[in-house]
Amino acid sequence: MLLRLLHIIFFITSAFIANAQYYLRGEVKNEKNQPLPSVKIILHSNHSLFYSGASGGFGISTKALIDSVSFTMEGYEPKTVKVNADEWQAVNLKTLPSNANRNRPRLISITKNFNQTTKYHWYINNETYFQLVENEYVAADKFPNTGFSLNVNKASYSNIRRFINMGSTVPPDAVRTEELLNYFNLHYREPENKDVFKIESQLSSCPWDEEKQLLFLNINAKKLDLTKIPPSNFVFLIDVSGSMDMPNRLPLLKAAFQLFVKNLRVIDTISIVTYGGTVGVHLQPTSGAEKEKITRSIEELDASGDTPGESAIIAAYQVARSTYNKKGSNRVILATDGDFNVGQTSEKALDELITRERQSGVFLTCLGVGMGNFKDSKLETLAKRGNGNYAYLDDIAEAEKVLVKELTQTFYAVADDVFLNIQFNPKWVKQYRLIGFDNKRDAVSDSTIDMEGGELGSGSSVLAIFEIVPEDQRLFSGDTLDKNGVAKLAMHYSLCSDTAHRNMEFICSAALTPFKEIDKELQFATAVTMFGLKVKQSKYMKDADWLDIEAIATSSYNTNDFLQTEFLQIIDKAQKIYKGKKGKKKKSD
Repeated sequence: MLLRLLHIIFFITSAFIANAQYYLRGEVKNEKNQPLPSVKIILHSNHSLFYSGASGGFGISTKALIDSVSFTMEGYEPKTVKVNADEWQAVNLKTLPSNANRNRPRLISITKNFNQTTKYHWYINNETYFQLVENEYVAADKFPNTGFSLNVNKASYSNIRRFINMGSTVPPDAVRTEELLNYFNLHYREPENKDVFKIESQLSSCPWDEEKQLLFLNINAKKLDLTKIPPSNFVFLIDVSGSMDMPNRLPLLKAAFQLFVKNLRVIDTISIVTYGGTVGVHLQPTSGAEKEKITRSIEELDASGDTPGESAIIAAYQVARSTYNKKGSNRVILATDGDFNVGQTSEKALDELITRERQSGVFLTCLGVGMGNFKDSKLETLAKRGNGNYAYLDDIAEAEKVLVKELTQTFYAVADDVFLNIQFNPKWVKQYRLIGFDNKRDAVSDSTIDMEGGELGSGSSVLAIFEIVPEDQRLFSGDTLDKNGVAKLAMHYSLCSDTAHRNMEFICSAALTPFKEIDKELQFATAVTMFGLKVKQSKYMKDADWLDIEAIATSSYNTNDFLQTEFLQIIDKAQKIYKGKKGKKKKSD
């Protein structure tokens, strides 16, 4: 009897030990003893994934008293430690040298050791824009190296169009010249064979200054076959707050998303998270085959309440992670006027939030709408930090362009963290200036900051233009050309499925082609650039007349392209607005 009792006690004790629950607790901090939220934590005994909380703390249930745990976070050295569940875990992560400035304002173009001028801040109603600093001329013999980040943001052009169509001047800080060029996807050339990119360059005379030249850089991303694109996991994050209760806001977005739904495939998954007063999952993950259900769900949306943007973003990423497809495209699509008024609302706080959330591998696309309280600065911050892109929808035609006609460019990236380094040849170049890719004023104030690369979508053509003061005009026109060309270009990028960096090099020829002989699309790109600088009221475009811009655009536009035809109308409206403004000033004087 005693022996049997001992067996029972042993069995119960063994079963208790085998099923014992331990609670592993601790916190993660950086080298400055500051808490690190959203650190990825992997428990090795069962390969479970957890994240540290807002204060860096964590609590994990485990069946093992002794275990090992890995801690990883972007910008920090990964760390694996052996742990005892009975002890408090104090974990410190070291900052990676290359990412020491990760949480500071980021540059999109950079020339080391070069001071840049500041600008005044413009306010339009309750709209907000980042204060931008134009790139200036750089001496090539002193600072031959420069660089800039690539992306396919296009919001600036449609936002400018909105102002012009309203008969209003444009806030200079709303003008991002590179986004105007991106809008038209000009001079696209398909990469050869299985190449990810095709790079071309063209050196030409400058139509607004005969003493200068223009260097065109054209980067083309490969096209993905839509029938072979892996499954997509989309989360619509739709602002249904009170500020969205206007025809050009929520009703426009509802029509836009309904257009988008028509192209969904059976293998695609759609979820809808809404925020307006409260945050909720309006549509649980649904197959693209159920188009009627998704469309009906969109149609049911109504606007009311405040704008808890921070909570909504966190919720959307949680939904995206819950349906994460390792072999597919995972993306949150935020649609809003950007007017967050509950929770974290500053650009800096949102920057830090998205930096944490993007570690999940989910991309972010921002769609802006509205006027009067439009927060361009917030949406630009979210898109850039979320490894995504940004578009502004001023009407249903623009919605169709972004969500239907340019579907793959908008939502399917071929490369991430893309940036260019350029080394100019002082033998040919006396000075150079990158047009557009202007930095935020607070980022320029810190010259130690590095660039952050951008995302390039399928079939995208990115144009960048440099103004060049040549060392000697005759050298460029001669038959003997330096094998090093006018500049050496090095492009750095990562494939979306691989974090390893890749490199591609290119020599920009010093052969000069007269402006009237270059490709028509490059001529049209020049007209778009001149328009952008004119509307920006740039000091580098004072001598160019509206008639010069109109003449170049008229002689080079594609008559079969609606957007290019519309641009001629925008030029005509803009010159009336700005010439009228100038006339009024003289009269008042």
